[in-house]
Amino acid sequence: MGTAYLSLGSNVEPERHLRAAIAALRERFGAVTLSPIYRTRSVGFDGTDFLNAAAVIDSELDPLALNDWLHALEDAHGRDRSGPRFSDRTLDIDIVFYDDLVMQGPGNLRLPRDELKHAFVLLPLADIAPDMVDPRSGRTLAALWHEHPEHDAPPQAVPLDKATP
Repeated sequence: MGTAYLSLGSNVEPERHLRAAIAALRERFGAVTLSPIYRTRSVGFDGTDFLNAAAVIDSELDPLALNDWLHALEDAHGRDRSGPRFSDRTLDIDIVFYDDLVMQGPGNLRLPRDELKHAFVLLPLADIAPDMVDPRSGRTLAALWHEHPEHDAPPQAVPLDKATP
């Protein structure tokens, strides 16, 4: 059994896809610790705002099997992987940490995820796991967020049922 720290995001019907993803995580893994939902700008392309959150789950799946399960969940929600890397997403769920494991590959699996540098990943994780230590830097998520360039102007938290303007 391991603890996985996940980043969730969507900018295509985001409320529907995030609600369904959270329900699927709860159905498969039981208890889910969920962060607030944040509205953030698209990164790497000009697109509509994303809704982002973080979740912590306990899983009997190893990181590779969990990554495959999460990809299947994304695919079930119409995730299109044929386009550019930075593009609109119905659902994007990444394993950011799996316990204190550091690994790269196979495929695109990298732990911890490099996307931790982005506020839309770091802030929600710091909200729910401030004492989690990033095994690469040796720093807690709270400390990393405190030092982040967006710390003084963080993304806006929004209730999931009122997330679309």
